[in-house]
Amino acid sequence: MKLQQLKYLLAIVDNGLNITAAAERMYTSQPGVSKQLKLLEEELGMQLFTRKGKSLGNITAAGHQVIERARIIMREADNIRSLASDYYQEEEGSLSIATTHTQARYVLPEIVAEFRKRFPKIGLNLHQGTSEQIADMISSNDIDFAIATGSNDLFGDLMLVPSYRWDRSIVVPKDHELTKLDRKITLQDLAQHPLVTYVFSFGGQSSLKRAFEDQGLEPDVVFTARDADVIKTYVRMGMGVGIVASMAADCSDRKDLAVIDAEGLFPRSTTWIGFRKDAVLRRYMVDFIRLFASHISAHQLDDIQRAGSQVDIDKLFKTADLPIRGACEEGVTAAA
Repeated sequence: MKLQQLKYLLAIVDNGLNITAAAERMYTSQPGVSKQLKLLEEELGMQLFTRKGKSLGNITAAGHQVIERARIIMREADNIRSLASDYYQEEEGSLSIATTHTQARYVLPEIVAEFRKRFPKIGLNLHQGTSEQIADMISSNDIDFAIATGSNDLFGDLMLVPSYRWDRSIVVPKDHELTKLDRKITLQDLAQHPLVTYVFSFGGQSSLKRAFEDQGLEPDVVFTARDADVIKTYVRMGMGVGIVASMAADCSDRKDLAVIDAEGLFPRSTTWIGFRKDAVLRRYMVDFIRLFASHISAHQLDDIQRAGSQVDIDKLFKTADLPIRGACEEGVTAAA
């Protein structure tokens, strides 16, 4: 059995059992991939896939087990390469990050800028998507770090490090009636207006919807998007009242939008950075984590890397006072 055969096997699976597409991804020929698959099945003495003529049908029960172990083997092979690389190319390599639009647009720029100063030879790859899409990217084994909020049940294969907390902000045109309230805004106030906010996760109930339901209210959500800039565009069009992450209420929006602090209206959210349980963190990866989660000490990071499970990490941060990322202070209307 050769590592190359396992690479071909995983490429076939990751390309929808399409051998031609797998060959193109591996920059080799379709007959070559087919031959190596046949040799692997002959050596194992079992079929990994059912056949439909010359095409692959489904993964067999035995195939699922082999594929699962093949992924572990390939990850460990990558870890061995990383260990060797640390000795000879400590400041060369690449870093792939999957995250949401809000993190990519409003949080990561200053962190990436500092990271590039420290490690100019490291290539950065930034992939954006919803929590579900990020989880899919991780399953393809092409991602080093994931950065997201909540949806922990989607990321059982990762070690999640709590990084900061944030509240929501309400954005409306400057002449909107909600800007004229002489008191703290309430969920009852919001329930009287059409709302424009983020796409709700398919993996569980939205904390935003739950906040309304806890008070017996039904929010009138007329438009959702995963991009805060898109949400603000439709607020400007007059489609409704926008609800965005506080860090997405940018100072440049104050020209034509009013921002109302919504702290306390909705549950405070926690953003985390995650990596695989079996990952070997190179020095530049460790530096990136500490840039993103600046409250983490070197001692805590050592404890995180030694942690055997997410339960262990959760215990480390059970009483931690995480930093809170807020909106641009200019032009923000206080919630109270």
